[in-house]
Formats: sequence, C-alpha cells, structure tokens
Amino acid sequence: MNKPDNPILQVLEGYQGAVLAKDVDAFIALYDRDAVIFDMWGTWSYNGIASWRAMAEGWFGSLGGERVIVNFSDAQTVVAADLAVVHAFATYQAVNADGQELRSMDNRLTMTLRQQADGWKIVHQHTSSPIEGGTAQVMFKR
Repeated sequence: MNKPDNPILQVLEGYQGAVLAKDVDAFIALYDRDAVIFDMWGTWSYNGIASWRAMAEGWFGSLGGERVIVNFSDAQTVVAADLAVVHAFATYQAVNADGQELRSMDNRLTMTLRQQADGWKIVHQHTSSPIEGGTAQVMFKR
C-alpha cells in the first residue's frame, strides 16, 4: 500500500494511525459529518458522525491496554472528479502492551470518499466478511 502520493491511500494510512493511537478525534476527522457506515458489529447502520463517534469511543475505550494494528492489502482505488472509491482487505490485529498478538480477524472494506475543502472525507463505509454456506458461520480469516 506504500503510495504516499495517492491521497485516497493516505486516508487509509490515517485510519491505521488513528486506530493504533486510539485517537477518536483523528479517526472521526477522516469522515464526513453525514457519513453512513455499514459496520459488521451490532448496529445495522451508523448515520452521521455523532453515532460513529460514539462507536469509536466505545471501541477504543473497550481496549484497555490493548492496541489494534490495522493492515490493508490489495487496496484498489477509482477516482472520478470529486468522488473516489477504495476497496481493500483489512486485517485487525489486537496486541498487548508488549506487542504480542492476542487475536486477529480479516474484513472486506469499501469506502466512498468525496473531495472537500479540507481533503478527502469518507462519506460511506461498508465492512463485511463472507458467511460459510454449510454452517452459516462468519469467516474471519481470508
């Protein structure tokens, strides 16, 4: 993913840094105030930045001394005027204070971004994992 000249991939780098630092403000700054997020966990959709901020505060607050390392792979971007789409595979790896892996999972991630005066902002995000047909179990490993 090392393409620092691609502003869309820079948003993904900002996401990684904000999650690792558990920085709610930096995380929320990546999103449009009217963003709609289809997340995998517990809530059908988040509509607007206030509900997404509450999710981030709960997520980061629940980690205690743990941190989450996010790695994106196979990121692909399509940019047209002031709209962009990026899709990638995302691995979320929880680590303890010593950097030792505690658990991890893979997701599929798609973001739609819009160019605004202060840069590219995520206006829609969708995360998913496939479901195994025979057992109806979510497949958290790619």
